[in-house]
Amino acid sequence: MREVLDRLLGWWQEGHQVALATVVGTWKSAPRQPGAAMLVGVDGEAVGSVSGGCVEGAVYELGQQVIASGTPVLQRYGVSDDEAMGVGLTCGGILDVFVERVGREDFPELAEVAADIEAGVPVAVATVVEHPDPDLLGRHLVVRPEGAESSGTLGSERADAAVLDDARGMLAQGRTATLGYGPDGQRRGEGMRIFVSSYAPRPRMLVFGAIDFAAAVARMGTFLGYRVTVCDARPVFATASRFPDADEVVVSWPHRYVEEQMRLDALDGRTVACVLTHDPKFDVPLLERLLGDGAPPLAYVGAMGSRRTHEDRLARLREVGLTEEQLSILRSPIGLDLGARTPEETAVSIAAEIVALRWGGQGEPLSRTEGAIHRHEPEDLHAG
Repeated sequence: MREVLDRLLGWWQEGHQVALATVVGTWKSAPRQPGAAMLVGVDGEAVGSVSGGCVEGAVYELGQQVIASGTPVLQRYGVSDDEAMGVGLTCGGILDVFVERVGREDFPELAEVAADIEAGVPVAVATVVEHPDPDLLGRHLVVRPEGAESSGTLGSERADAAVLDDARGMLAQGRTATLGYGPDGQRRGEGMRIFVSSYAPRPRMLVFGAIDFAAAVARMGTFLGYRVTVCDARPVFATASRFPDADEVVVSWPHRYVEEQMRLDALDGRTVACVLTHDPKFDVPLLERLLGDGAPPLAYVGAMGSRRTHEDRLARLREVGLTEEQLSILRSPIGLDLGARTPEETAVSIAAEIVALRWGGQGEPLSRTEGAIHRHEPEDLHAG
């Protein structure tokens, strides 16, 4: 919904009713991921995409029907010999698309959700997309982190409690997926499917060391969707003009910057850190903060340097008290073995290692592996 939110909110504020079509499930080579959205709006205008063009015409017609009836619809689109060039997916994928009417009465919480997203406040929307009781279809529960008040209801206190607990965990990880429950929120039942769309701030990439390799890594981080910070203690090198792809450039000793971010609770399990300084006076105190006692649970910590530099760095870190378990978190020398030489090639190898670690990849050529190419979590996490 994020990609069409501005137009959706504008129509909502003007009192219009529009159709919101959201991808809530994908299988095989589906062209868009869960959360991709399309609007059928005022005067028949279409905004956004659910499949990159394959089934948009069919979804558009369904959206017009939903606006007229007010009844949400969960529709599956696949491929067959007869439909491949019609309303099917020529890529061979399968999509579940949930189409609902959105207006002030249908989704009164939309404005507060939009305000949270605009302010970078984590928020998720849980929507009933399948249920034996058709009156519950399209119900929304707005989910916020622990300690913050949520709003809306899925139809019962039991269902709200079960989904709220699970959705908060998903929100903390920035995950969007469909959950399966019994009709009243039973964890071992089936019949109710809840689509949880998480709107968390972009994950962070911290790049330490204002060198040419850092510029390439910052550019790659932005491409992957990270909010990139470049940090270096030397003001002559740490300038915005040298790192145009970074969201911010900070002049500070790296370990002091990390300490400040820890005090602000600004680092989390999605944050990745790339230490490119390969200078002991910067690296050792920085890695001590990133890996030692009280360190934030980062998704990735990598450090640049030769194997000799790496061994010297490990010895220095052991001297300041880091344990072997703490040191095992460090990815050094940084990146996968791609034979990289240039800063751009090195940035690709670092990005490849980050992606592989996130999804459990092994870095092997796909031509030498078997089984599914994409590693997906179960579509219904509590079904059956």
